[in-house]
Amino acid sequence: MNVIQQLEKEQLKKKTPALRAGDTVRVHAKVVEGTRERIQVFEGTVIRVTGGGLRRNFTVRRVTHGVGVERTFMIHSPRIDKIDVLRHGDVRQGRLYYLRGKVGREARIRERRRLVAEAPESESATAEPEDVDQEQVEEEAQPQKA
Repeated sequence: MNVIQQLEKEQLKKKTPALRAGDTVRVHAKVVEGTRERIQVFEGTVIRVTGGGLRRNFTVRRVTHGVGVERTFMIHSPRIDKIDVLRHGDVRQGRLYYLRGKVGREARIRERRRLVAEAPESESATAEPEDVDQEQVEEEAQPQKA
């Protein structure tokens, strides 16, 4: 391992969330104003994720008072206090530049949901109650189409 890779490895953050285009995030960034430093929250939709390793960055877009604002953050920057992923978006593309031309309902992104099979905690939990209709259970288990 050469010296540059070793220095980059030391500067990587330990925990970073898995970000993808379409995710709605809340970024807590440190802002310096004169001699004071405060944390500013920027919430919006991730429209791209680029780079790799220490150079990995992402662009967040939000619309405030009818004006679209985009901001690019470095994931491993010391200026980033924390990144909260509020919801994961279900998109087909890696770059969501088309959102720049859309406003309101047009700019909505569906939420990506995964079906998680719950593990039974005890034997009594695996037995089905007798008064539940089996057809009703099967209808609830199928994903609804939007």
